[in-house]
Amino acid sequence: MAVDRDRFKSLLKEKGFKMTRQRLVVLEVLAENPEQHLTAEEIYERVKVENPDIGLATVYRTVQLLLELELIDRINLDDGFIRYEIGSIEEKEHHRYHHLICMRCGKVSAFQDDMLEALESGVREALGFQVIDHEVKLYGYCKDCLEKETNNRLQEERV
Repeated sequence: MAVDRDRFKSLLKEKGFKMTRQRLVVLEVLAENPEQHLTAEEIYERVKVENPDIGLATVYRTVQLLLELELIDRINLDDGFIRYEIGSIEEKEHHRYHHLICMRCGKVSAFQDDMLEALESGVREALGFQVIDHEVKLYGYCKDCLEKETNNRLQEERV
């Protein structure tokens, strides 16, 4: 996913911030790794390869700014780390990605679906409560682990 630099610069200007090389490279690292759910330290490791003058504190400040601008999301995958994923500069309404977490191999897959819009509408109508955000983590077994388990069972039956 490529970052629209002009749109990013415009968004920063609207919010009273300047476009800096550091802000751009942090956002680009997240945009180039949408399925990786990176920690701030992992972002820093990737950024410093081509920008050795950027410090970890700068990455943390930039991540915080990108969170405030709702360009990225903070996610907790129950592994003891705070991770970040890219959102969309173009989206008018912010939608979160939901996550499927394999309990065997640890693989995390993101998906975006609006299946919860009906639930949110129902909650508002029935309870007068307006949902403004949500986070969904579904735990189970990924396709690869299920196939391995099936293959293992088949081999055991043959013996």
